[in-house]
Amino acid sequence: MKMQFQFSSITGSISLFLFLLLSFSTFTSSEAYAANGNITIKWDAISWTPDGYVAVVTMYNYQKHRKIEKPGWALGWTWAKKEVIWSMMGAQTTEQGDCSKFKGNIPHSCKKDPIVVDLLPGTPYNQQIANCCKGGVMSAWAEDPANAVSAFQVSVGMAGTSKKTVKLPNKFRLKAPKSGYTCGPAKIVRPTRFISPDKRRVTQALMTWNVTCTYSYFLAPRGA
Repeated sequence: MKMQFQFSSITGSISLFLFLLLSFSTFTSSEAYAANGNITIKWDAISWTPDGYVAVVTMYNYQKHRKIEKPGWALGWTWAKKEVIWSMMGAQTTEQGDCSKFKGNIPHSCKKDPIVVDLLPGTPYNQQIANCCKGGVMSAWAEDPANAVSAFQVSVGMAGTSKKTVKLPNKFRLKAPKSGYTCGPAKIVRPTRFISPDKRRVTQALMTWNVTCTYSYFLAPRGA
């Protein structure tokens, strides 16, 4: 009887230990990455150019309550080949990089790993596109979806000029005042469809790819 009691106690202790271990594992997998949404970055290639493409890049803050405050977001990536940025609207890179091999028309950025930031409010209209120029500030989706979107346009050169030759950027990095975002790889998705204001015509992107960035409490600085 005594041995049975001891065996039951040991079994109970093991069960409790396994329960706690499972609970901790569940916490680290579900709570490490905030369960209240993500930031999705969508690239829409809308036209081909002689040496690349023009794309509209749109960021959606699908997080329910985590906003992006001043000084705003900074988005970085690494080009797959030797791409350059000829021009931008609604945003700019923080560095131009070494463009010494170009003569005449100098690219906006020649860096292999550019970092892009939003333009500030009050930017001239001829440098704006829809949903740009908010200083990188984004509301949370559940609180203000209309202001939870940020966008810019980029003309990419020395890139592919077809679906088969374009190589997707990689190693995406999203920085914000409260850092702690991890971005997955770019994935080709169904091309975005655009409806005209009068809703009588539908066009679509030449190709579209998405990047998902998720906030992690464990990667964020203390107090973020």
